[in-house]
Amino acid sequence: MILSFDLDDTLINGKITFPVEKQNIVQKIIGFEKIRLGTVSLFRKLSQDGHQVYIYTTSYRNPLLIKLNFLSYGILINKVINANTHNKIMKNKSFRCSKYPPMFNIDLHIDDSEGVKKEGLVYNFETLIIKNEADWSSVILNKINSK
Repeated sequence: MILSFDLDDTLINGKITFPVEKQNIVQKIIGFEKIRLGTVSLFRKLSQDGHQVYIYTTSYRNPLLIKLNFLSYGILINKVINANTHNKIMKNKSFRCSKYPPMFNIDLHIDDSEGVKKEGLVYNFETLIIKNEADWSSVILNKINSK
């Protein structure tokens, strides 16, 4: 299964705040973004179970820097889709939406935005909304296991 995760307010603090993984001195010096507590163990489990993990963000962050940020935590991200990539592919579509996972063969997108969930209902893609749940990784694993 191919899974994609939003960044802001899903894996990285923004308007929503949650506990984060501990950073080492190198991560702090380089200025890597802190990721949500539990991301390392969840992503390792997903990888061990044979799933591919993508980042799908509406931000313009550099995909290589996103991959390096996660790699600094020991996490390999299979693909990064940022706003530039999304916009380039969407320009030839007859509709507009902030994210469109089917374009990248994504089976399940994890996000914090109710707007993305509504787009999923309209454009027929599956979205799981995660907010500030303490057991957020269990919610994701349960959803995957129920498929």
